[in-house]
Amino acid sequence: VREHRVLSRLWKAFDKAPRALALCEDETVIGTRFFIMERRPGVVVRGKVPEEFGGGRDPEANRRLSGVVIDTLVELHAVDPASCDLDDLGRPDGYLARQVSGWAKRWEDARFAEIPVADEVGRWLADHMPASPPPTLLHNDWRLDNMAVSPDDPGVCVAVYDWDMCTRGDPLTDLGTLMGTWFDPGEAPPELSMMPTTAPGWLSRADAVERYASLTGDDVSAIDWYLVFGAWKMGVILAQIHIRWLRGQTKDDRFATLG
Repeated sequence: VREHRVLSRLWKAFDKAPRALALCEDETVIGTRFFIMERRPGVVVRGKVPEEFGGGRDPEANRRLSGVVIDTLVELHAVDPASCDLDDLGRPDGYLARQVSGWAKRWEDARFAEIPVADEVGRWLADHMPASPPPTLLHNDWRLDNMAVSPDDPGVCVAVYDWDMCTRGDPLTDLGTLMGTWFDPGEAPPELSMMPTTAPGWLSRADAVERYASLTGDDVSAIDWYLVFGAWKMGVILAQIHIRWLRGQTKDDRFATLG
């Protein structure tokens, strides 16, 4: 229902958002509530660059792919929520503090072992919280595989998906969460890479942050805090998945090693 609310309005100001066409709250139809949205054909790039864009061997295509992730985020953050009747979405005041306390609570609920560094990082985030810039619309799960690009040009975004956590708040949380899995070469094993960020030509993390700053004019001097937050949040998400496996709530053995 939340995603329908966003997508039934956001398309008016952000043309990368597929338009939601109808919401059905009658659960007798298919067993749950659902909505219908327009189809946006395009190429969704996950862990590896597909062959139609050079399979990771074309530095220019790789650079364009990395650039479009940043440029489209900048475009979203520039949207005036009032222009699409979303200016009452979420609660931007105190957003950052609620994020830190909320993810700390999720870690407590998902704690499967004593991991002192997880608690230490949570305390550090609470103790060093920066002042937030003016609020913007947030996607809250911004990454390459939640986008589709043109089959003819990896530097052109044709759609952004997965809007169920959209709200208003600190825009640097979107950037920091993105940077938390935007690995530079040598930083992480390939199985943790949701984006092909170590492909030749791909923007480095520092260059990606600088691109965002230059396009928005925003002060990103506190970006290290947001990067730590994004990485810590990803760790908590992995813990949530892992403890579900430990409890037998999911049988997928891929989750056995996430601890």
